[in-house]
Amino acid sequence: MRKIIDQFSRYFVGGLFIFSGLIKLNDPIGTEIKLEEYFEVFGQDFGSFFLIFKPYALEIGMFLIVLEVVLGVAVLINYRMEITTKVLLALIIFFTFLTFYSAYFNKVTDCGCFGDAIKLTPWESFIKDIILVVFILHLFWYRKKYRPVLYTLQGHAVIGFTTVISLVLGIYAVLHLPFIDFRAYRIGNNIPQQMLPPEQPIFEYTFLKKENGKQIKSEKYLTDTLQYKYVGVEQTNEEKTKAKITDYAVSSVEGEDITQSTFEGPKLLFIIYDAAKASTKNIDKISSLIKSLDGKIEMMALTASRSEQFEAFRHENQLAIPYYFADATVLKTIVRSNPGITLWVNGTVKGMWHNNDTPTAEEVLTIATE
Repeated sequence: MRKIIDQFSRYFVGGLFIFSGLIKLNDPIGTEIKLEEYFEVFGQDFGSFFLIFKPYALEIGMFLIVLEVVLGVAVLINYRMEITTKVLLALIIFFTFLTFYSAYFNKVTDCGCFGDAIKLTPWESFIKDIILVVFILHLFWYRKKYRPVLYTLQGHAVIGFTTVISLVLGIYAVLHLPFIDFRAYRIGNNIPQQMLPPEQPIFEYTFLKKENGKQIKSEKYLTDTLQYKYVGVEQTNEEKTKAKITDYAVSSVEGEDITQSTFEGPKLLFIIYDAAKASTKNIDKISSLIKSLDGKIEMMALTASRSEQFEAFRHENQLAIPYYFADATVLKTIVRSNPGITLWVNGTVKGMWHNNDTPTAEEVLTIATE
């Protein structure tokens, strides 16, 4: 029986850590955003000390992601289980605290455990971590009894190779875009449709039948008050009535809502959520693209920066396009690049580029007319 539990614990813990790590490795910027949320929450609740870590959220996130993958592989091959299980236990205790804190105090509504691929509620994340704690404790308890699957040098090579490959994949995703896009703003999605609930709400009413005191469930409100007493109502398909996009809104400098106009015809959007942190490495390519497309396609910049700050950035870098305002988190979600570029045609996402992969004018026009 112990051998069966040993095997299941290894494969379950190792497989889940590798899967979770690879999902986040696909989009390290998403992990950065999530860590920034936690640091802000902890800064408010426990002290400003935690805000020190916010500028290093990407580096911390990358370290934790790679560590997840490496620990998953290490468990599968029984690599140095004395230290591997200790690190695993410390990590899962830390994650369990985060998910419990998020769930109990309703601070961060999505832990980001599986990135944008699988959304878990805070309590679901906490339960998942509690289950992991049980199996990791089993591995920790018997850590001295596990024999390495590989010889020492082979084990070192596998762990070293996993570390290097994970780092390369993560850095590539940061310098370009996620390999697989799980976000609601991915290419092919129609944004207005993503802002609508997929299903209409269905309600279930509870009544008490007066003659015998039995409860009755009904999808319709029973108006016969002589026979039935109303008890309560609940929505039975709440999860299916939530729109995937609920916070996309764009306003002009004057405060006018121009959200709907971003869905009209072809629009080339330049996403610069924070002008102070925007990379200028490829700004000449972006400026050249804007000049080449002038009069051929409607262009606009979306930012969360202050008006005077963005005005200075725009003039300094010769970005001759109008700019509008949107929420910073929304802009970070639209494209994982600052600056980033996305092409929408009648609200449907047709193209998306990191500034390191700035397209040519011909490429944009070709996609816009397809």
